[in-house]
Amino acid sequence: MPEENNPEEKPQIEIVGDDDWKDRVKAEDAKLDAETETEDKESTLSDEEQLELDMEKIPPATFPMLVQMFSTQAMVSLGVIPSPDGKAQQQLPLAKHFIDLLGVLDEKCKGNMTPDEEKLLEQSLYELRNAYVQLSGGASQL
Repeated sequence: MPEENNPEEKPQIEIVGDDDWKDRVKAEDAKLDAETETEDKESTLSDEEQLELDMEKIPPATFPMLVQMFSTQAMVSLGVIPSPDGKAQQQLPLAKHFIDLLGVLDEKCKGNMTPDEEKLLEQSLYELRNAYVQLSGGASQL
């Protein structure tokens, strides 16, 4: 017959305390902080160096770049291309504003553009205006 367990007798559990765990964690944190600080010092550039890096990424300021910038903003606002967050969203009043800015540029620069610049601006305006009319249902004229 199997032995009956005495409910008063409980197995003894030995609890082992590790008193220096806090010291080890602090030491590990200090080591990580020191490594991070060293990396930060190595990767920190002076303001002048940072400006030079940023300037290398910026395309030259040209008339075609200006037309392209406004055209791109208009296409994003038309929902033709996604915005930087990856979502395509129509904002027709904003699209109209960018198309109108290109129109102002066209008016103010007449006679001062090269044939290539003139063609770029005219073609951009034509395509953007057609897209706007199609997407807006022809409700507003440009």
